[in-house]
Amino acid sequence: MTEYREILCSPGRITRLTLNRPDKRNPIGPVTLGELVHALETARDDASVRVIIITGAGNFFSAGGDLAQMAGAPGSGPAIKPATFRELNVLLTQLGKPTIAMVNGPALAGGLGVMVACDLAIATDDATFATPEINVGLWPMMIMANIFRNVPRKQAMELIMTGDKVDAAAALRMGLVTRVVPRAELEAATMALADKLADKAPTTMRLGLTAFYETQDLPFADQLTRLEAGLMQVLGTDDAREGITAFVQKRKPSWTQPK
Repeated sequence: MTEYREILCSPGRITRLTLNRPDKRNPIGPVTLGELVHALETARDDASVRVIIITGAGNFFSAGGDLAQMAGAPGSGPAIKPATFRELNVLLTQLGKPTIAMVNGPALAGGLGVMVACDLAIATDDATFATPEINVGLWPMMIMANIFRNVPRKQAMELIMTGDKVDAAAALRMGLVTRVVPRAELEAATMALADKLADKAPTTMRLGLTAFYETQDLPFADQLTRLEAGLMQVLGTDDAREGITAFVQKRKPSWTQPK
């Protein structure tokens, strides 16, 4: 199994990736991104993996970009190719498996970007969220693409232009996160959701997620054409046949392990 320097990987049916530099508030730089990309590709290619959770060690999800790494000082570590936010974001749309951000504390700047790139996000009720780049003369260029896919325009613009922090309740209203729970319940709530998703039809889940990401920016008519083809794909799967048969027979379906 690959050893990582900046993340922890707990493989399994529900694979967990943990940003693991709590002393630095789990910053994200090219080395971290490279490790995330490598671990995600491994999970994508492992048929036994059904769901992927991304979280942070300690009491921070992530404070954002690792300025030291970005300045060209990645330090020593395993020979895993560094990556970019673009590579990570594109990969997260191509996994064919659900991703959940388990937000155990502040998610700022690039940390917020990783969070909103996941399909779902469950946050502790004392977490905070911000894009503070403007305060140091920067702009959250790379994470805007996903922010505006989750948050209404004017709310997103205020978040970006002011750099102000918002609390978990506001993040939920804005659509930054899926659910907010007390800190003591975060682990259980996230695992319950992950277990529920892991029990769903894996081939259908892959086809559905692929169709969603491939069509989200298409013109309406083109989107419907692609989704019609996707529907035909789903109807031709063993998952669909088993699901319909199980429904008629009033039993729990037994899904085929994807190849």
